[in-house]
Amino acid sequence: MSISSRFAVGIHILALIEINEDGISTSEFLAGSVNTNPAFIRKIMGMLKKAGLVKVRPGIAGAELARDLTEITLLDVYRAVHVVQDKELFSIHENPNPQCPVGRNIQSTIGPIFEIAQSALEKALGHITIDDVVKDIIEKEKLTNNC
Repeated sequence: MSISSRFAVGIHILALIEINEDGISTSEFLAGSVNTNPAFIRKIMGMLKKAGLVKVRPGIAGAELARDLTEITLLDVYRAVHVVQDKELFSIHENPNPQCPVGRNIQSTIGPIFEIAQSALEKALGHITIDDVVKDIIEKEKLTNNC
């Protein structure tokens, strides 16, 4: 099982809104870059809007960032798109056999380990901004001579 693609798509949307030179980032435009349907983009945009990361105005085409790129971390995006519930990145099977020594103790043994791992991931995501992502994309694009 992997983390929901909503996370990567959310990052993609925010980076593209910034990089888009035309300035009008409609769901159709964003969907073309993500290679998905506009309805899925609108769903993610709704989550990003609710989290205060984008501005979308009814009746006006396009979206814009609600905060400066340097103020939006990947952790903000991760939380906005509801990748996982708090302390639930890793699932533990619910009904191990209580008659088995491993089954009796596995949840209390690996649960704290999983919480430490999730905390480390979230800490790392909190140190990376959309600005970092955009700069990396622009630099990679320069190297391929497409900019």
